[in-house]
Amino acid sequence: MTRRRVVSTGTESVTVTVGPGDRVLVRETALTVVSASAGAWRVSGAAIARLAHAARSPEGWWVHLDGAVFLLEIGDEERPEARKRQDAGGSLMAPMPATVLSIVAPVGTAVATGETLLLLEAMKMELPIRAPRDGVVAAVHCREGELVQPGVTLVDLA
Repeated sequence: MTRRRVVSTGTESVTVTVGPGDRVLVRETALTVVSASAGAWRVSGAAIARLAHAARSPEGWWVHLDGAVFLLEIGDEERPEARKRQDAGGSLMAPMPATVLSIVAPVGTAVATGETLLLLEAMKMELPIRAPRDGVVAAVHCREGELVQPGVTLVDLA
């Protein structure tokens, strides 16, 4: 059975075709997605082989791949708008239950797009929380060593 879904990262939407077995078609690129362990999948294709970690939340799927964390929202092909992500007003949240390893950018720090603000640890991997845009760290709502939950605001970016 083949299913088509619209996957959105908030900045981009792509139609994904999920075929029989482990076959997935994204932007005309055939991929194989196989469960590697709880919360981890091996994604491979002609030019790639990666390990992705994912956790489901009420907002969609939080995926950690190549040092970046994405929120994937999945909608039906018939409804390509997918679910609209609620604007968090510059707040950054934990993608999954994790421990705060370090606060890299304290309050008042000017940051550029892509700079690491916090470093989390979950499922034996480090998850950098990066600035989605240029700004200034307005507030930090966690401390080093703290266990944080998904959907909880960690940093406010002004």
